Amino acid sequence: MFPELNNLLNTTPDRAEQGKLTLLCDAKTDGSFLVHHFLSFYLKANCKVCFVALIQSFSHYNIVGQKLGVNLTMARERGQLVFLEGLKSAVDVFFQAQEKPHPLQFLREASAGNLKPLFEFVRDALKPVDSGAAGWTYPVLLVDDLSVLLSLGLGAVAVLDFIHYCRATLCWELKGNVVVLVHDSGDVEDEENDILLNGLSHQSHLILRAEGLATGFCRDVHGQLRILWRRPSQSTSQRDQSLTYQYKIQDRSVSFFAKGMSPAVL
Repeated sequence: MFPELNNLLNTTPDRAEQGKLTLLCDAKTDGSFLVHHFLSFYLKANCKVCFVALIQSFSHYNIVGQKLGVNLTMARERGQLVFLEGLKSAVDVFFQAQEKPHPLQFLREASAGNLKPLFEFVRDALKPVDSGAAGWTYPVLLVDDLSVLLSLGLGAVAVLDFIHYCRATLCWELKGNVVVLVHDSGDVEDEENDILLNGLSHQSHLILRAEGLATGFCRDVHGQLRILWRRPSQSTSQRDQSLTYQYKIQDRSVSFFAKGMSPAVL
């Protein structure tokens, strides 16, 4: 994980908050470094993690995870990590007979309806285990990324319903966390994606938005990160707090600095 990002969020694995929905968003840049951070963060916090990976393969996440100090293969073998590899699972749905509903069963439906099988997969993966089994601190659902579900034919309402049920089970009943990534299509006319992004923004306790630079590519500044904390229980004046930093992604870390304070600028 990236220590500098932990410092910005004022959190560490041993005192991570529970019962929260975190929205990761990227616009005109790649926000996958945020997914890798939270995956390694929660594994180091001894959480039970269900990772719905719809973009990359398991080996990709495992290689990056090793650079950040976690071994996804070992975590999966000991039952801490439940990994749904979307790319491989999609092939199984189309070409292999299924004895029971597949988490991505909607791919075989003439009109994509709901994500009930996917929710049931997440619920079963993260349900409390017997006292004799390994005990994890709390459950976490991580999705990379929800925008893919829209591209596969699902509507924004169906995806929001899926997140609602996941929150009800994980955040409220089990006091766990949900972390999801959504792309911001920006200038592109995409009403469904806008509905999804706005709906999740209103539900989220923390929003991390990675943005490309308005000036274009820069070798020493890769983008800027907007951090928004939302505290519904606080008074109106203290409800939302936001900060903006620029960042540079390195091989094993990410450096953050105030806007205009990059060494390249100085």
